[in-house]
Amino acid sequence: MGDILFLAHRVPFPPNRGDKIRSANLLRKLATLGRVHVGCFAESAEDFAGVAELETLAATKCVVKRSKPLVLAGAEAVLSGKPVSLTAFYSAQLQQWVCDSIAGGQIDTIVVFSGQMGQYVPDGYNGRVIVDLCDVDSAKFENYAAAGDRVWLNVREGRLLAIEEERLARRADITTLISQNEAALFRSRLCNPSDVSVEVLGNGIDAESFDPSRVEPHPELLDQAGPHFVFTGQMDYRPNESAALWAIEKFVPVMRAAYPDGMVHIVGRNPTPVLTAHDGASGVRVWGEVPDVKPFLAGADCVIAPLLIARGVQNKVLEAMAMARPVMLTNDAATGIAAKDGEHLLIANADPAEMLARFEALEETPDIGAAARQFVLEHHAWNAMLAPLSGFVNGQQEARNAA
Repeated sequence: MGDILFLAHRVPFPPNRGDKIRSANLLRKLATLGRVHVGCFAESAEDFAGVAELETLAATKCVVKRSKPLVLAGAEAVLSGKPVSLTAFYSAQLQQWVCDSIAGGQIDTIVVFSGQMGQYVPDGYNGRVIVDLCDVDSAKFENYAAAGDRVWLNVREGRLLAIEEERLARRADITTLISQNEAALFRSRLCNPSDVSVEVLGNGIDAESFDPSRVEPHPELLDQAGPHFVFTGQMDYRPNESAALWAIEKFVPVMRAAYPDGMVHIVGRNPTPVLTAHDGASGVRVWGEVPDVKPFLAGADCVIAPLLIARGVQNKVLEAMAMARPVMLTNDAATGIAAKDGEHLLIANADPAEMLARFEALEETPDIGAAARQFVLEHHAWNAMLAPLSGFVNGQQEARNAA
């Protein structure tokens, strides 16, 4: 088989946030199948530092600094009739590199990670195209609009992204999504879904790294009375910010009434000003970026994921389960994880009293953390999740469909 061109909207390394964890593992798997050429964007010094690891896997690379202001991307989107998600990630330099790479005649397969990067696949390219949408971004923007958040902009973005997602699905040989739920949602939004090939490529977890026997709890969680509730994630990502605010404003007062020493810890990089303003308030600690999230998970009496809007599979939930912690989450956050409520995790409505009651009932299921880790080991190892990728790249999926 020939070479593979892998296009990602961020440098996959270091794999320290959900999208980068997935793209890094995709790239590692692809590198076992053939020579891989990587085109991607970098936004920070951390991203550029990750290029060294990228070079160990890529035969060639093109890393473009993404510095286009959002206002400029928005203006370009309005003038061109495109989604902001596309104009924000467009680079003439990267487009030329893609064309030059394909012109060499060695690229048999293009793997697109995230819908923003599908715009780089040339119309005349006749090799295989695999598009990993991960989740249905257009639906996410529709949810933002339905929640009253920048309604006109999000309605427009959702509508135009839905058009682009359909275009990509019809351009691709295979379109992959992160869970059966996301795949079903995506098919339901397509015209004539039987004309496109939609498959599931699930998210995994590095259970060796997230091993509770190898991690000491953070001293502040270990030494203080608690109970300690921990919420992790990229805190400038709107669904995470909204969930963190809900935990601070709604859950903390109810929890502190029952547990005067109880704490909610918000752990993750780039907390917005509205979040940092709550740091130090009664029962609240906003940590921001930390060297390692695992000590906070290890010290948690309960890991929470009170997401009000969620797409795909939440890595933060899998990580906490791998660390053998009790995890309490909303129905949206549980989407795509086939674990059983009450056996492997706890699912609750976004209701403070209900969440507190479920936490207090944990004494009745003392082994839920161990069951959570075992579930992850059996169902979410990366090797198992990415096993179908070889067949997708080599065209074997079409043969199975035809059989």
